[in-house]
Amino acid sequence: MRCPVCAGIDTGKVGTDQYYCWNCLLEFSRNGDHGFTAYYVDEEGTLVALGGETGTDRQELSL
Repeated sequence: MRCPVCAGIDTGKVGTDQYYCWNCLLEFSRNGDHGFTAYYVDEEGTLVALGGETGTDRQELSL
């Protein structure tokens, strides 16, 4: 699975339809066949959504 944010291949599965990218340090989940939601993990371990749901087109997300 490629990261939908940076298109990197260094991703790992962390749950059902949830993945972590070691390149951009973001977690993302698949929403159906054509979308995803990206999250960053704050210092307390809470997932914080970035930019809402997106389609398959990559978008630049600023932290």
